[in-house]
Amino acid sequence: MKRKLAERGWAGAGEPPIAAIVARFVAAGYVDDAAYARMKAGSLRRRGYGQRRIGQALDAAGIGLADRAEAAAGEHAQREAVLALARRRRLGPYATGPAVTDRAGRERQLGALLRAGHRADHARALLDAADPQAAEAWVAEAADQENDA
Repeated sequence: MKRKLAERGWAGAGEPPIAAIVARFVAAGYVDDAAYARMKAGSLRRRGYGQRRIGQALDAAGIGLADRAEAAAGEHAQREAVLALARRRRLGPYATGPAVTDRAGRERQLGALLRAGHRADHARALLDAADPQAAEAWVAEAADQENDA
């Protein structure tokens, strides 16, 4: 805020009342950490990132624990995210060409999913899916469980 005021020039006498300006912006709704956390988490989730990686991104952005917890995804959204990454990166049942059946290939794919912030059980379940329909059924199962609860 100080930098922005210095770049644009502060016309008032003395130091600018930064705390008052920030308070006015928050009251007007210009600054909303919870809304930013939901937006950023949703964006990263649609790109296929897992909850751990999303939490790291929100932490780096200075979002507090309460707002990060509010933006956390449920089981269904987490499964959709791992599925989105598998589609985009052609992992598991979405692999093109000969299926990766050797141990080294599976570990590479598992590592890619884990580095993206996904839980190990989700990564393994996706890689164990026989075909894309089985992977999508695994995601739909979580949606059904959330609807029943």
